[in-house]
Amino acid sequence: MLLADQMGATKGDASDDEGVQEHLKDAVEGSLRLKRLLSSELEGEAGQAKKQKLFTVGEQESKKIDMILARLDLKDDLPLRHVLSGCMLAELDALQTGGWKPDPFQWGKSPADLAQYHLSQMRERETAGGGTLDVLNAFCFKWKLNKDVPTLTLLRKLSHKDLRYVIDNYNGEKPLAEIIAEAETQEPPEGVATGCCPDGEGVKLVGRFHRLELIDALADAVVLGDANLTFALKLAKHRKALGHVGRVIATTFESLEVLRERYKEIDETIRILEDLHAEVYHEVDCTRIAVNPQFKGLEGKIGAVYYNFPHAGAVGGFFDGHPMVNWRHENLMRLFFRALRSFVKPGGIVKVASNMGAVGVRFSYITGGGIENEFDHVETMPFMQWALRRYGRSYGDKRDAYRRPEDGEGYNVQRADKDMVYTFVYRPTGNTLPPQRIRPPPTLAVLEALTDGAFDVAQGEARKNLAKKLHARFLSECSGQHVG
Repeated sequence: MLLADQMGATKGDASDDEGVQEHLKDAVEGSLRLKRLLSSELEGEAGQAKKQKLFTVGEQESKKIDMILARLDLKDDLPLRHVLSGCMLAELDALQTGGWKPDPFQWGKSPADLAQYHLSQMRERETAGGGTLDVLNAFCFKWKLNKDVPTLTLLRKLSHKDLRYVIDNYNGEKPLAEIIAEAETQEPPEGVATGCCPDGEGVKLVGRFHRLELIDALADAVVLGDANLTFALKLAKHRKALGHVGRVIATTFESLEVLRERYKEIDETIRILEDLHAEVYHEVDCTRIAVNPQFKGLEGKIGAVYYNFPHAGAVGGFFDGHPMVNWRHENLMRLFFRALRSFVKPGGIVKVASNMGAVGVRFSYITGGGIENEFDHVETMPFMQWALRRYGRSYGDKRDAYRRPEDGEGYNVQRADKDMVYTFVYRPTGNTLPPQRIRPPPTLAVLEALTDGAFDVAQGEARKNLAKKLHARFLSECSGQHVG
């Protein structure tokens, strides 16, 4: 199961709240819980007791896991047990009744790795997919209208004004036909979005607003994880050309010293940004902005957020999809969206650019993390159709010191025509959300039991030391420190 319960110990542990203000605790609670979970393994018996409170597998799930492992004759496979421990009961039922088993002909792939891939595929069959999704199909998928052909046809004929009204006001309580009828009698309210070509083709015009980046001119926009700041520079110039008065806040995960080692042009880029009245912040972890003093006073004021090609960082010896490192990518998106809830204003947009075939931050992590935190997934548009697409892409790690994607160095296993921009609108209901679900990290025992990845040749003390080193890295990352 996902780590979401057992909150009594978490809320009562005030010694590790990092001084976060009371009204922002929900924005960082999941991140702190993950940090405590990893820290507990270093605290002996007391830590193990605390860890048991933080994460326990339910009795039904535990029995089902035992049944699956017995069927596969893999009772002692700790990595596979770890993967299955992250499943919901319905998923375990599907594995058992479907008779899934690891493919013995998948050379170099462990049962845990194959299970992780199978589960990801199984979960993603229930989503709207990672490819192009226009505003109407996104709306219909949300409300389970995507198989109602007459309704789809009717909605696709709506004008710009009427379609916006339907999307903004339909909540499943009134019949859709009534909302459509109301839309026809409404005058377009004041504002650029609704006042522009009210009688034009609805689907096309709403999509053009997303592609042309016609955002709230008065609100601040934040760019997160911008390694060389070229996207933030593109956005700042775009906003100036449109006459916007809202600030651009450009952030990097690395320190300025590291950036200077990788990008000889970084000081000039920062100078131009500041000339455009942008603000530049360094060492910003997008999952922990609630504990970042630079974001104090921005609660409920941000109108647009951008995070291009998110990644939790490569781990030597492992592919991004490996279950021992992939949990970091999934948690990254869940904690990213939960952190934004306290800072994005209602109606604000969030755009996450990624490749639909990425195996690190999978598209389902992006859309799922947004939806469960009340960010409506309103469109997926091809990256190449975006007005802000032409900026200096980088790897975002030490490779940038000697090669760049823009210099002809392409990304492995990813095609540019599969790059997408996943677009969300923050529509809070006012209800209190449950604790943020997170994917549990592997324990030291699980890491020591690995026989693939970086552990394929390590034995004895070397294996234990490697496991401790990797565990320490995970803990550093959960504390907001970057490695690599």
